[in-house]
Amino acid sequence: MCLRATKIFGLITTVVAFFSTSLVSQEVSILEEVRAVMEDSRVQAAFEYIDSHDDETLETLIALTEIPAPPFAETERARIFLELLNSIGIDNSYIDEVGNVIALRKGAAPNPETLVISGHLDTVFPEGTNVQVQQMGDTLKAPGIGDDTRGLATLLAILRSLNANNIETENNILFVGTVGEEGLGDLRGVKHLFTNSEFVISSFISIDGTGDTRVTHQGLGSHRYSVTFKGPGGHSWGAFGLVNPAHILSRAVHYFEIAADAYTRNGPKTSYNVGMVQGGTSINSIPAEVSMQVDMRSESQDRLIEIDSIFQRSIHKAVREGNVNRRTGPALNVDIELIGDRPSGEISSDEILIQRAIASTELLNLTPVLGRSSTDSNIPISLGIPAITIGGGGIGVASHSPDEYYINENGPRGIQRALLILLSRAGMVPLS
Repeated sequence: MCLRATKIFGLITTVVAFFSTSLVSQEVSILEEVRAVMEDSRVQAAFEYIDSHDDETLETLIALTEIPAPPFAETERARIFLELLNSIGIDNSYIDEVGNVIALRKGAAPNPETLVISGHLDTVFPEGTNVQVQQMGDTLKAPGIGDDTRGLATLLAILRSLNANNIETENNILFVGTVGEEGLGDLRGVKHLFTNSEFVISSFISIDGTGDTRVTHQGLGSHRYSVTFKGPGGHSWGAFGLVNPAHILSRAVHYFEIAADAYTRNGPKTSYNVGMVQGGTSINSIPAEVSMQVDMRSESQDRLIEIDSIFQRSIHKAVREGNVNRRTGPALNVDIELIGDRPSGEISSDEILIQRAIASTELLNLTPVLGRSSTDSNIPISLGIPAITIGGGGIGVASHSPDEYYINENGPRGIQRALLILLSRAGMVPLS
């Protein structure tokens, strides 16, 4: 028995060693593959072009930032972004049914794959926000300048560098400006891209925000609801005994908080938040209507579904009890509207696209930081399509704040990293 166990243990050790060696070999080969791309004379020329044309990139960044693009109102920025792509040179371009900017740079292969590189057109800021850029040395201050106008400027800089240096790729590159990435936009642009597009997309790179080390390959999922409780309403004294929507909302939140708190204390991180409560007409009126908006997030799609179920059960329990306990008048009803649905998921860090992103970062003498976030990449990740979100270089501060600003420290390096990842995936046509 001991001899047999020893043989089995030895076999297991050999198998583990084999796979460990294979994984290391793969990482080394990818590193060398990306190094060869970076050392190609055309890529070196493109890197130099990005450096020498950084002033043009900053001018583009300022011009696009000063075009307001609040949620559900990205039309003008989309139009200008499309014009800029066309002025640089692209094979085919248009604005699709939901407002995404689509621009195809064709690959030379007989049956090319299609790789997307994208940035989002919208910002979180409402209509009327002052988006004029204040410039102080290398610091540019304006709402939305980093998130995600920097991404759009990066896409344009990449296209300029490709065209200026006659870099032809094997596979198609689809430059995309998406709508609806932020807030209640609910990723509507990228959802449309993957469900109604003419293209079969094999890989997806999102340029979102600033920095040059981040590699997001995990999607943080979320469900968001607007819940409205409706009753007859009436005078607080004269109509006392009617079912009170505010009381039922409070009861629902109470039940939800107790159950959700217990559920989220263990397992993959899951969060919940009642972020807005509205309704009522006066202190001495039973409200006819009150509403709340609720946000739930999780690293795990299964746990996101379960906390959603806890939420739903809490609401229906509160409504049922409120209607049973009312002393007079008609029953209360509730409308539960899903206003946000972002799937969770992740792509293994061993996937070739992620390994190329890691190698590209390391070859620029940077340390890659892998992680999870809620971005346009959530959608392809949830579909099992290799996808990453990276920054467009420089330093961004106070994102989603009216005081947001951008510092152009090593700004070109982030663009160069994005270009290197892109070319290592798209493949370059060899020099003849």
